[in-house]
Amino acid sequence: MSAVWQGLQRLLGGTTSFFYSLIPNFGIAVILLTIVIGILLFPLTLKQTRSMKAMQEIQPEIKRLQRELKHDRQAQQAAMMALYKERGVNPAAGCLPLILQMPVWFALFSVLRSFASNDLPTALRYVTSGSALETAVTRAVNGAGTLDFLWMDMRLSPSHSLSTEGFLRAVPYLITIVLVMATAYWQQKQTMATQPKDGKPQPGQAVMKIFPFFFGFISYSLPAGLVVYFAASQLFRIGQQSMILGLDARRKAGAASKPKGSPVKQQPPTPPPSGGSPGPSTPSSSAAARRPQGSKKKRGKKRRRN
Repeated sequence: MSAVWQGLQRLLGGTTSFFYSLIPNFGIAVILLTIVIGILLFPLTLKQTRSMKAMQEIQPEIKRLQRELKHDRQAQQAAMMALYKERGVNPAAGCLPLILQMPVWFALFSVLRSFASNDLPTALRYVTSGSALETAVTRAVNGAGTLDFLWMDMRLSPSHSLSTEGFLRAVPYLITIVLVMATAYWQQKQTMATQPKDGKPQPGQAVMKIFPFFFGFISYSLPAGLVVYFAASQLFRIGQQSMILGLDARRKAGAASKPKGSPVKQQPPTPPPSGGSPGPSTPSSSAAARRPQGSKKKRGKKRRRN
């Protein structure tokens, strides 16, 4: 297991080294790495988002079953399982993708945090040997350079910058923390917007409101490279969720607009005979139509002979 863990860390470190060789900016390399990870994990994110939305849609029915069968736990569980089966919802489907993504997040966290170490072997642990990033990190550890991005040293934390460099130098770090909190709040609002508006708080909703402040609190003492990763990953996740929810909404609207049955074709009216009128026939006209032609002429000839 440790070999797999170390292999994952080296893969992430090697990918960061590759992006830094393309664009020699550590912040951009971190953002590109975040985007690649988000794309690779998109199938899991898609499954998690749709499962979460499906569970939120059936919450009113779950609460109704819990209220109606509160004295019979066995019947309540059976009714809820039948509801899950009827709606095609798996309660564990939203947790499994999240669990599968956690090793990647922890590995990326350890890789990005290693770059901030003042111990050179630790800082270079996951860097590709002979790469441009190895040279940049070596210079930064030895005090001969920095890993800059938007007037920030990616190896310094906002708290360290504020205490040693002053408020003005710490402003970019603080703005990044505000961005982390704002994106965390927006992502939470985006998630809550899919819940049924029944006026009642959903389970865990109070805890979710604390997360933006929690992210801001831990970002204050983490290296700026990790703070940039938090902001970039949350922005990318907001875009992914917007795309998924938009596609699902359009698919539902398209399915609802389709007619449920094909209309019955009406037979066109039979065209009237040439020279006739399309109106309904009367008995006299029918008799006249059946009368043989030329009968009047014969009667006239008989009268002249007489």
